[in-house]
Amino acid sequence: MKRLLHDWPQAIAHVDADCFYVSCELTRRPGLVGRPVAVMSSQDACIVAKSYAAKARGITTGMPVWEAKRRLPGLELLPADFRFYGLMSRRMFQVLSRFSPVIERYSIDECFMDMQGLRGLFRCGYAELARRMRRAVNEELGITVSVGISVNKLLAKMASSSNKPDGSTIVPGRRLEAFLAKQNCAQVPGIGAKRASLLCKFDLHTARDLACADMRLVRRLLGKAGLDLWRELNGDCAFPLTTGERLPKSMARTASLGRRTRKRKDVAQALAYHAFRLCMDLQARELVARRLRVSIRLGNFEHVHVDVPLPGETADYRHLIRAAMQGLHALWRPDTEAGGCGLIALRLDWANSAQQRLFAEHEEQLLPLWQAMAHINRRYGRGTILPAAAAEHASATGAQPRFRYPLLRAGPA
Repeated sequence: MKRLLHDWPQAIAHVDADCFYVSCELTRRPGLVGRPVAVMSSQDACIVAKSYAAKARGITTGMPVWEAKRRLPGLELLPADFRFYGLMSRRMFQVLSRFSPVIERYSIDECFMDMQGLRGLFRCGYAELARRMRRAVNEELGITVSVGISVNKLLAKMASSSNKPDGSTIVPGRRLEAFLAKQNCAQVPGIGAKRASLLCKFDLHTARDLACADMRLVRRLLGKAGLDLWRELNGDCAFPLTTGERLPKSMARTASLGRRTRKRKDVAQALAYHAFRLCMDLQARELVARRLRVSIRLGNFEHVHVDVPLPGETADYRHLIRAAMQGLHALWRPDTEAGGCGLIALRLDWANSAQQRLFAEHEEQLLPLWQAMAHINRRYGRGTILPAAAAEHASATGAQPRFRYPLLRAGPA
């Protein structure tokens, strides 16, 4: 393994919000703090986010809602509120930008930051800087984040994941080997369970083992992408920070189903989850799409896909899920066996039309109200102040009603 001569050839932070969608909901539903909570996709098809309490009791992301109800009858199910999550995301990045102006928004709830030189500016070490960032986000938004700081993006992301929730981990260059020895290969971003199983067959069990492996073996097992991971594990920079406003050609959300299936319902549930994540990614990057590609990986590893036009330029989940189901209907045959599926947003553009900005600005005015309510409840106790809609009884299905913004009327002049 390559040994770095300096602790900080560069310093990159990875900031990751803890259970972001659920945490956003809890800022306006404080009575649910500590209880098992999950957020559903808009059509209530699957679980798209869960609290740590729900995770500890077997609820997983992507799980069908009916299965989650069966497994945990007391689970609090909340509908997704995309616009509110987008507002909270923008506020989080605004808070973080006070520490470093060089930020790569990786997704709606995580980012990378260039921290080089900031120790002198703030007159403190990286551990204290990470603590200040966590405190600022928590005090101003009522949610927690985990922070990892290391010499490149991959290592910073591994560092933040190693101490969740609401933790920070600092990995300087000369402590890199000891840190990697405690991480198994499956904890390296980009290496899933199947690849980790393959690496174990070649006696590569930990991230340190992989970093010390011969690069020819790594290329044979993991391909060119694996070589980039190997370089980053050794402290080099294979993935530079991307902070420019370059318009991407596409944005994708794809994954294996974990098993082969002939049930169309299983694929539909997976696509519903992909549509949710794709919607969040588009909104985080302030992008819209004109076309959606729906793809299925068949049991024989062949891929089939169809492109579905969207109704104008949109990042609306309702449009994405409708197009996804149209594509699935066009691709599915009675004898189809699927091993994976995914969605790719195509013909992207910036979401900067006057109509879209007008609605976002209207909602931005309401965000301080939610923050003030969260502050009152933290100071005087949960449930001290609640919006009327949040106090409504759950529906017969057990799901919480959709949160409604309060109607503020002007009094007489």
